[in-house]
Amino acid sequence: MADYGYQTGDRHVPVRWRPSAHAGRLLTLAVAALALAVITHRPEFAGLAAPAIVLLSTVRAARPGRLRVRIRPVDSGFAEGHPSALQVDVDGQGDYAAELRIEPGEAITPGPAVVIPGPAHVLLPFTAQRWGRRQVGMLAITLRDRYRLTEGSTRLGLPWIDCRPEPAHLTRTILLSRLPSRLGEHPSRATGEGSEFVGVREFVPGDRQRRINWPATTRRGSIHLSTFAAERIQNVVVIADATADVGEPGASSLDLVLRGATGVMGRYLADRDRVGLVMYASRLNWVAPGQGERHFQRLLDLLMSSPGGSDKAAGFTRLPRAALPPGSLIVVFSPLLDAGLVEAVRDVRERGFSVVIIDVLNSEPGDDGSKISGLARRVWRLEQQAIRFAMLELGVPVVHWDGRSSLDGPLARYTRKVMVVRR
Repeated sequence: MADYGYQTGDRHVPVRWRPSAHAGRLLTLAVAALALAVITHRPEFAGLAAPAIVLLSTVRAARPGRLRVRIRPVDSGFAEGHPSALQVDVDGQGDYAAELRIEPGEAITPGPAVVIPGPAHVLLPFTAQRWGRRQVGMLAITLRDRYRLTEGSTRLGLPWIDCRPEPAHLTRTILLSRLPSRLGEHPSRATGEGSEFVGVREFVPGDRQRRINWPATTRRGSIHLSTFAAERIQNVVVIADATADVGEPGASSLDLVLRGATGVMGRYLADRDRVGLVMYASRLNWVAPGQGERHFQRLLDLLMSSPGGSDKAAGFTRLPRAALPPGSLIVVFSPLLDAGLVEAVRDVRERGFSVVIIDVLNSEPGDDGSKISGLARRVWRLEQQAIRFAMLELGVPVVHWDGRSSLDGPLARYTRKVMVVRR
C-alpha cells in the first residue's frame, strides 16, 4: 500500500479496493454448501448457500476511486503528556462508512479509531509522550460498504509537531537581596513608590502629604510619613547543560534539564521578571533576558534546538557578558559531568553572580559484579562528590532533583527567605 507524505491543504488520494475477510468467509460457505449438495445429491444443502450468494450479489462495481482529505492540528502548541488532536476532513466516499485511525510514530500514543458514515470532519486524539520534533504517524482510512463485503484503504502522512517539555512544578521563586534599579514587582531594601509598608519617618518639605501617617503624627506630636519598599525587577538566567544524556529515556538527565528549565523560565516570567537562557552544548547559544509570551516562545525554540547530548561542548569555560546582565540570578540545570561547564560556573561565581545548581543526575555507571567495576564506580562517586564539594566551597549551593517531585522541595531553603548576594 502506498504511503503519501504529509502535505498542507486538501489532498486527493487514491483508494485501493479488495474483498474483505467477511466476503471471503461468505464465499467459502457458499462453495462448500454447493459442493456438499453435489457430492451427497441432497439439494437441501444448496439452500445453505442461498443467503451467502444473495449477500455477495449486492457487491457494487462502482466504488469511489479517490478521497479528498484535509488534516490540520487543533492546537498551536504541544507539550509532552498532554492530550491533543488533529482535525480531519474526509469527503468523496459516498455512502461508504470510513474508519479513521492513527498508526503512531515514535513516542506517540493514539486515541481510539473513529468511524464516520459519510463525509464529515472528525477529531483524532493523540498524546506525545516525550518532547522533541516528532511525526504523529500515518493516517489509515478504511472504507466499507453496508454489508462489509469490500474494503477500500489508503494511508497518509500526518504532520510533524514540535513537542515542548512538560514544565517542572514550581510555585515559589528565589529572590535576591540586591535587585537592579528597574521597576518591577519585588519589594527591595530601598524605599520608594511601592506597596509594602516599611516604616515611618519625619516629614521633609517636598514630601507628598497623602503619605502622612496620622496615628504616628498624633502620637509623636510632629508630622510623620509612611515609607514603602521600592518594587524592582529581577534578572534570571537559566543555564541548561545539554552536553550529556544519561539514564533511561523519558527520565534521563537531558529530559530533566529541559523540563526543569521550562518550569523555571515559565515561573519567573509569570512573576514579570526578565528571564534569559544559555544552552551549553556543542555550541554555546543564548537569548538575553526579556519578558512576555513572545519572549518565552523564543526561549522554548532555543531550548528545543539543543543537540540532545550527542556532542560535547568544545571548552566553553567563560560565558559571554551579553548573556549575563550584572546582578542576575543564575540557575544551572546540569548532571555536572562536563568539566567545561564546572569551570564556566566557577568563572561566573568569581565574577560576582549568585548561582544555584540543580543536580539532575539520577544514574550511575553499570556494575558487572567484578572488582574492577566496583572500584571504578567508587572512584566515579568520589569524583562527583569532589565536584559538588568544590562548588559549595565557592558559595554555590547544589541541590538534587529527581525529576518526579516539585522543584519547591529542593529549593525550599532558598525560596523561604531573601537570598543574600555575596561575592
